Amino acid sequence: MACLQALKQDIKILESIFSRDNERFRVLSASVDEITCQFVGAEEETFTIHANITETYPQTPPIWFCDEDDVIITAAIEKVTNVSAEKNNILQQIRILLVELCSLSNVELPDELVILDGRLDERGMLSVDQSSESEDEDELHYDMEEDTQNDQKAKQEVDGIDTENLAVLERLKQSQRDEYLKGSVSGSVQATDRLMKELREVYRSDSFKNGVFSIELVNDSLYEWHIRLKKVDPDSPLYQDLETYKEKENRDHILLSCSFKENFPFEPPFIRVIMPVLKGGYVLGGGAICMELLTKQGWSSAYSMESVIYQIAATLVKGKARIQFGASKSQYSLVRAQQSFKSLVQIHEKNGWFTPPKEDG
Repeated sequence: MACLQALKQDIKILESIFSRDNERFRVLSASVDEITCQFVGAEEETFTIHANITETYPQTPPIWFCDEDDVIITAAIEKVTNVSAEKNNILQQIRILLVELCSLSNVELPDELVILDGRLDERGMLSVDQSSESEDEDELHYDMEEDTQNDQKAKQEVDGIDTENLAVLERLKQSQRDEYLKGSVSGSVQATDRLMKELREVYRSDSFKNGVFSIELVNDSLYEWHIRLKKVDPDSPLYQDLETYKEKENRDHILLSCSFKENFPFEPPFIRVIMPVLKGGYVLGGGAICMELLTKQGWSSAYSMESVIYQIAATLVKGKARIQFGASKSQYSLVRAQQSFKSLVQIHEKNGWFTPPKEDG
């Protein structure tokens, strides 16, 4: 709450200093989620620049982008993106961006920058490299030390999620905003919100961090996941097969496809094996998986995706799945998997589900 109030105060400061009629730099709109600015270049050309403020601000900096493809804007955004974590505050970010834009455009710094510096100085945020813009050897040395600090901080986690996966979440969030503005929203708000939560929780989970499984979004789609199941029960034959699989084909995982529909989480995802070809393990023709949990009858909206992945791993082991080395990968396809799963559901809707005999695993 305190961070939110401080952000609101900073936004008011920016709006008061850089009004919409400022000759060089303008804050066109601002909220706790996004700030839109406009820079006026040497030839009176204007560039609109946006900053998305993340949920983890100020631990993570705003995400800057510009619709125009201009080398000066790109360089300035790169500059502000690569500063140290101590300068994540939006006032400092705006200052760095503005100074860089003016320098690259060969225009004078606006007088309003003095007011901004005063505000920063009051808070002890006007650092040595900000108070002097000269690029002498001492400043260059300072920048090199700062870059080293950046590399170290990049490896840190924020709210239990590493910076690389945080970037994925923010990219998805921005993509959803863009789709909304264009009126081309895919999926549903309900499913999107839940999937964002699921992905965030996966990134936080110990099983993900310890390499039990990994997640890749297909074409950056929140509704299409590739799951790489890397670790199963070490006492199982499947575990030994995975070791051999790694030696023979340099692959160390079972690749699963997971598709979500807009009515998720009230209907289960469709999950199938892509590779390798498996025998047993309740894997059907085409790669579909025989599990009541993955049907409307057995599904619950309370299930987390992490728990579903663990259930699949347990089912494969329980069903004594073995890798069919040398088998044609063409045996598995989406169409065949959908057909076999549909037949499975029809059979069980008619006859009910049953617990396999103990000797079957």
